[in-house]
Amino acid sequence: MQGAALDRGRSPGWPALLGPLVVPAGVVTLRPPKLRDGSVWSMCRLRDRNYLQRWEPTSMGTWESRNAKLAWPAQWSALRSIARRGDGLPFVITVDGVFAGQLTVGNVVRGALRSAWVGYWVTEQRAGGGVATAAVALAVDHCFGPVGLHRLEATVRPENEPSVRVLEKSGFRREGLFERYLDVAGAWRDHYVYGTTVEDHPEGLVSELVRSGRARRS
Repeated sequence: MQGAALDRGRSPGWPALLGPLVVPAGVVTLRPPKLRDGSVWSMCRLRDRNYLQRWEPTSMGTWESRNAKLAWPAQWSALRSIARRGDGLPFVITVDGVFAGQLTVGNVVRGALRSAWVGYWVTEQRAGGGVATAAVALAVDHCFGPVGLHRLEATVRPENEPSVRVLEKSGFRREGLFERYLDVAGAWRDHYVYGTTVEDHPEGLVSELVRSGRARRS
């Protein structure tokens, strides 16, 4: 069902169901977020606070208040608004049909640039096993296909070695260092910037993963 559009919408390529792609951890798919995701989203975020908070931007309010079940409807509505305006593509990552994280393509710019950034998080129990790599591969192929983008970039703290590996396995190249780039966990942190363009993946990133033996199509 790779890239199957759910309706036309205002944004090329969204909403959509992406996948499935089979990795050691299970069957990975990307789908639009749903209002009823609130309970499991909150449970995962609250349970994995120590695992997630060290990598995420500093925000107002407590972790508990920002990630409570009651906080989800506003976030879900904001994500839908961004998607409907064509400014981004929000997805939920599932493994074997179970909520396992989120992936967002944001700051979509059209015209001569045709670029966006990609960000993601995966629950601690689903870390490893190829989940994040599969999710990024599905998103990259979708963005360079139906969405019509030319470039994607991602930023990551140098200390976040698992996420660095995900980007490098996904064909992103390190393009530089942004010093004191983002307020994370209460301090201004350096971030690597990674980028990739459609020319880097002539056969598609999913095909590259399958050919390397790190994933298979369902």
